[in-house]
Amino acid sequence: MKTVSLNAEQVETNWWVVDLENKVLGRAATQIATVLRGKNKPSFSPHVDCGDHVIVINAEKVAVTGNKETDKTYHWHTGYVGHLRSRTVAEKRAEDPAFLITNAVKGMLPKTRLGRAQLRKLHVFAGSEHNHEAQQPQALEI
Repeated sequence: MKTVSLNAEQVETNWWVVDLENKVLGRAATQIATVLRGKNKPSFSPHVDCGDHVIVINAEKVAVTGNKETDKTYHWHTGYVGHLRSRTVAEKRAEDPAFLITNAVKGMLPKTRLGRAQLRKLHVFAGSEHNHEAQQPQALEI
């Protein structure tokens, strides 16, 4: 039995659509990251971007467990002295619902050029409509 190692020309990509209404954020993010990396395929090669495109709809209706809606905070620094900013999950959901999904999945991908290329295959939409009907995405159950 030989180990198959793909190159970029041999990769076949599919399009998947995921509905996150009432789904738990972390559990959904792990499965989305797996599909983006291509680890669900038997022909997975860690050095090649062999993942699929994932369209996420209803990002504003994703659930978080426990008290994370009010207790979990996202921090960032503006670069100026004393400008540490913080937002809770509820505030970030009101600002940008796609941030919650993108940030969770980004943390589960490699921190390399390959990981950034895989993250570009994630398409997040707050509502139930998306503009990728031409790619004929298949439904992915989570």
